[in-house]
Amino acid sequence: MQLHLFRFFSGKGMTATAVLGGFLLFAGAGPANALADCNRRVAYTDWRYHEAVEHFGPYSSAARHWAQEHHEALEHCARYEREWREHHGDGDRW
Repeated sequence: MQLHLFRFFSGKGMTATAVLGGFLLFAGAGPANALADCNRRVAYTDWRYHEAVEHFGPYSSAARHWAQEHHEALEHCARYEREWREHHGDGDRW
């Protein structure tokens, strides 16, 4: 009887631990994912710009387009980081 109860509660305990661990793992992933997406966008637009320059030349419409996209991605990331710091502080408040 006691072995049966032990198995029952250990299974529930492991399930609860796994659920809680998953929640804690993904609860703090929002800002990290947003910054990673931002950096991924900057890297992608930079790559596309260099590809356009290589294939069509530095003064082509494709190169100008991707240069503009890259500039906007950089501005977006800077704005995101600035707003995040304003909301969360820089860590020197204490």
